[in-house]
Formats: sequence, structure tokens, C-alpha cells
Amino acid sequence: MMLGVVDSLMVGRLGAVPLAASSLVNGLILLIIVLGIGMSVALTPLVAIAKGSEKHDECGIILRQGLLVNIVFSFLLVVVIYFLADLIHYLNQPVEVAQYAESYLKILNISIIPFMLFQTYKQFSEGLSFTKPPMTILIFSVFINAFLNWILIFGNLGLPRLELDGAGYATLMTRIFMAAAIFIYIRNAKSFQEFDPSLRFKSVNFKVIRKIVNIGVPGGFQMFFEVGGFSFAAIMVGWIGVNELAAHQIALNLASITFMVGLGISISVTIRVGNFLGKRDSVEIKKAGYSALFIIAVIMSLFGIMFFAFRNYLPTLYINDVEVIKIASSLIIIAAIFQIVDGLQIVGVGILRGLTDMKAPMVISFIAYWVIGLPVAYLLGFIFDFGVEGIWVSFVVGLTLAAIFFILRFRKFLKYTQLNPKNSQEKH
Repeated sequence: MMLGVVDSLMVGRLGAVPLAASSLVNGLILLIIVLGIGMSVALTPLVAIAKGSEKHDECGIILRQGLLVNIVFSFLLVVVIYFLADLIHYLNQPVEVAQYAESYLKILNISIIPFMLFQTYKQFSEGLSFTKPPMTILIFSVFINAFLNWILIFGNLGLPRLELDGAGYATLMTRIFMAAAIFIYIRNAKSFQEFDPSLRFKSVNFKVIRKIVNIGVPGGFQMFFEVGGFSFAAIMVGWIGVNELAAHQIALNLASITFMVGLGISISVTIRVGNFLGKRDSVEIKKAGYSALFIIAVIMSLFGIMFFAFRNYLPTLYINDVEVIKIASSLIIIAAIFQIVDGLQIVGVGILRGLTDMKAPMVISFIAYWVIGLPVAYLLGFIFDFGVEGIWVSFVVGLTLAAIFFILRFRKFLKYTQLNPKNSQEKH
């Protein structure tokens, strides 16, 4: 996600049309790739539960079976996106935007395979509570991506000026680096060896694969429904105009930066809840869940205040177009409003993921973003003629509904599920 932010910051210097194409492509590819992310994220609670249960040998088994599942799944995603690229011209987008977008999407498509390899090892590492290695690699990758963008987008150091396609090639090379770096680190770091991160496949373990799929498929569709709501909203914005689509990309990029803070806390609470579930400690599960919800509410409130205060300045970091800046400023106000519920919903789903409860969040996300959110977007944007601002108000509606029902689902678990801690069982 951070690579997309860097790309947008640098592509914006090319003008409104390339930025709009970047917005369209990132929305479409994310719509598909989240299915893969959801599949890979299934490893985190499974590894955390195995570690909490002190079954360290199972962690390596989960990693190897996860690699098998995710590699197969990544090739399926590549095929889907390859055919999706040819459909861009039928999305009723401006012709110049569609031309830029098709080529860019085909380049980004190749990067899905190294991305899924990185995701597999990242989720394994995080499930073991080793969050620093993938975080460090991600931070380095941002700088590498920015440098490659500078070379390839603008044609520096004697290389040809590739513009938007250059951003695609930069992302591809960066993701190859990410996959190689995390693979080498985890294979060789001493702290991982007791969990057997080797590639010694003894057999296909259908029991473990079934667990991964049972969490990964609904988890992937939960993400698909959430991201899909935003992606189809981007298509609706494209019906209005290029400036509106460029402004949408700027505001969404800024919101995605703060979202990543929530995502970090969500990952953390998934690990903690998974560990405590492995230990069968419902008291600590409750503490971990509510603490994370409180922390994210405070943090996102501060981000909301910051967005409102700097709404006129932040768009200038992306583009110099006065009209785009004006539209983006109005969207940033709406982004400020939904900061708290956005944080609560991502942490809420993280809690449920730690409990390996992903079927309910899938249904909740479908209702919140597709049954209610998208119709509200069309109603406000086009029937009531509020334009792009009306579409963005629908984000507030969808995120609020999702946050409320994720938290209610967690409360239901606490009310009706009785767990006996392992150490208590051993005493008796």
C-alpha cells in the first residue's frame, strides 16, 4: 500500500491524467490482490495459535503449506488481472485515462507473484510476534521504490522517460527485492530456527491447507468487499471527470497512510488474540481487544484533526492543479470525519481474525459496503447530484456500519464463549 502512496506522489507531477490512471489501476488491482492478501493473512492467526499452544513444530508446517497455497493462488490472480486489463476501455472512463491505465496494469500484474511470496513470509513472521523484520524490509522498500521511480518515471541517470509505466516497473523490481530479502532473512536468522522455516516439504498436508483456506477465503472476500466498495466508487468518480478522479486519488492516498497505522495495530491485536486463544485465556483476549480499540480511537481522532487543519495544504504535495487541489480539499474533510470508524473497523476485523472468525466479517462487509454503501454512493453522487463529495459520504456510512457490527461480533464471542486456560487445566 505504501508503494502506491509513493507512486501517486511522484506520478502526480506528470499531471491529472496519469494520476487519474494510477488511481483507477491501483483501485482495480487492489480489488483482486486483496483476495491473495486475505489468503496469506490466514497464516498469522494459525501460527500465533500454534505458538501460544507451544506447538512450535506446527509453525513450519503452516509456513510450507501456506507457501504452496499462496503460490498457486498468485498465478490464478495473474491470469484474472491479465484479462481484466483488456476490460478497462469498457469502464466508461476518459479515453486518455484508459490508455495510460491498460499498460500500467499489465506491468503491475507481474509483481503479484513476488508480492505473494513476501506476504507469506511476512504473515509467518508476524504470527511469531517477529514484526520488525518485515517492517524493516517494507521501510527499505519505500526508499528503493522512490529511487527507482525517480529514475524510470522521469528518465534520470541516462534511462528513458517511461512516465506511468516507469512506476509499474519500479514496483515490480521493488517487490522482487522484498520477496528475496525476507526469504533470505527468515531462512538464516537464529530466532526463527526453532520454528523450522525450511523448505523441506514432507507431504501435502490437507488438514493444514483446509485450515488456511477456511480462514483465507472468507478473509479474502471480506477484504474484497471492503476494497471493492472503494474501487467501484473510484469508477463512479471517473464518470464525473478527470479532475475529480485525480482528487479522489489524492484524498484516498492520504487516508490510506493513516489507515496503515490502524492496520499495524490490527496485525498486532490479531497476533495477541491468536496467542491468547492458543492459551485459551478469554480474560486476556478481552483486554487485548478493548485496549486496541481504545488506542486506535485516540490515534485516529488526532489524524482526523490533522486532516481538517491541513486540508488545503496536503493536496499540494501531490499536484499543482488548482481545480484538483480544491476538490481534494473538500474530500479530505470527509476523510477527517471517517478516521475514527475506519480505525475501529480495521482493528475490529483484526480481533476477529485472531479468533479465526472470518465468515461473519465477510457477510458484514458485503452488507456494509455493497448492499448499503455503493447504492448510497450512487444515490448521493448522481441522483441527488452531490458529485464526488456525495460518493465520499457513502464511505462514512459503510465504514461506520462495519465498525459497529465487528465490535458487536467480538462482544458476542466474549459473552457466549467460555475458555479454560491451559495452565488451569493442568492443575486439575
